[in-house]
Amino acid sequence: MIRHLLALALGIAALAGPAGAETRAEDRVALVLGMASYTSVTPLKNTINDASALAATLEDIGFAVEVRMDATRDETLAALEDFAFRAETADIALIYYAGHGVSVQGTTFLIPVDAQVRQAKDIVAASVTMDQMLAAVDRARRMSILILDSCRDNPFPDVIDLRDPEVAKGLTTGKGGLAAPSPDRGTLVAFAARDGAVALDGEGRNSPFNIALRDNIVKPELEISLLFRQVRDDVLAATANQQEPTTYGALPGEPFYLTGGTTTTAEAGVQELAVAWQRVVAADRETLEKSAAAGDSRSIVGLALAKLDRQSTDYAPQEALMLLEQAVAAGDPDAKYRLAKVLEGGLGVDPDPVRARTLYEEAAAAKIPAALNDMGYFHFTGELGLDKDRDKALSLFQEAATQGHTEAMFNVASFAANGLVPDLGPRDAADLLYRALRGGSELALDGLLNNADKFPDDTWAELQQILADKGLYDGTVDGSFGPGTRRAVLAAYGIFETEN
Repeated sequence: MIRHLLALALGIAALAGPAGAETRAEDRVALVLGMASYTSVTPLKNTINDASALAATLEDIGFAVEVRMDATRDETLAALEDFAFRAETADIALIYYAGHGVSVQGTTFLIPVDAQVRQAKDIVAASVTMDQMLAAVDRARRMSILILDSCRDNPFPDVIDLRDPEVAKGLTTGKGGLAAPSPDRGTLVAFAARDGAVALDGEGRNSPFNIALRDNIVKPELEISLLFRQVRDDVLAATANQQEPTTYGALPGEPFYLTGGTTTTAEAGVQELAVAWQRVVAADRETLEKSAAAGDSRSIVGLALAKLDRQSTDYAPQEALMLLEQAVAAGDPDAKYRLAKVLEGGLGVDPDPVRARTLYEEAAAAKIPAALNDMGYFHFTGELGLDKDRDKALSLFQEAATQGHTEAMFNVASFAANGLVPDLGPRDAADLLYRALRGGSELALDGLLNNADKFPDDTWAELQQILADKGLYDGTVDGSFGPGTRRAVLAAYGIFETEN
């Protein structure tokens, strides 16, 4: 259940149809970077081949792909800036980098072809960091993927001695490779080799990792976590266990696919998730069960939710409850949130609002955005035995908004626009509304298009200015809602409307 009582209190109606013909922004975008012809370090053999091959594969499965080969640092940064804006209205954003990379004191640097490094301190100005790539890709609405096929030998052995303890801080080994990242929730980072280890180019035109990635990424019905496990197994087999790809990140609770059909919405209900996870079980039960047996809590939760699909032969709510309790006992905050949903609604089991409230509170304390938003809802309405407390509700909504929850952004913006949030004015409300639109909030789109009069003129003027600054609005900044402003709001969401 999506918590949007605040929107209902403001009279937000259902989304009206567009006034004219429309096109939508690409829902899957990718940036592929291949570096080979280095001017001051050892050129690489297969990186251009690998990048070209993957770009073609991504296009074949429906990605809108931008390719940059042998790019300079300035060209790479410009490509990342452009990609970041495109990624905001995409469901999936993916960056693939093949080239030299090195980690120094825990920071991973990716090396453009024009890098000139004469002493260790030059590495910062000459390269692009993994964090800069993450900042570009992680704006996608549902899933962000960064693939670094760059775990090769140190390209600057005469300048940066990775065996020096002061230089090698943060590295797993002194040989080369990349340092382990800590991506945000909903972002997956894949390394061609384990952190600190070195990847192999292979004997042919493409590296073992690239071949395994392309072979598996096209398989329909292969859920993303299982996909990268299969890539790992294939590379281990191809390299006689010399190279083990590794992934990092906290994947969202719903199943996710790079190819093979639709997935659930970002805020799917338990029943919808149950059907979605049952689809994963039907496609690859063995791998999912193996992952769960190895202690992967997301797989355990997935198996549990699949057992709540009433239409499947696996329907077994008591077994689902036991699996969820297992993941909760392991401390998984997302499992706490999912179990809270089951116990609140009594989905196949007896409702337990007291336990549900405790689990919601624990998931919110762990900064699960949806749990923060739900707790705000409960404090606002007085449900689950809580006293009504608007200030506490707003505090939780604001925290959820900070975590990227678009519905919470709209909830906060709706009150801030009407002067009900201390220290937040029209510009803050407009900024939240814009971010909610870019994040794909149908609630924000519905509210702005169908209930424009619920937002004061000064908020509209600030939003018009933001839209103009982003190149989405060329009308007068006057706070009035007309056809031009409507088109700009749709464009910010990712719908481009033409006049009749």
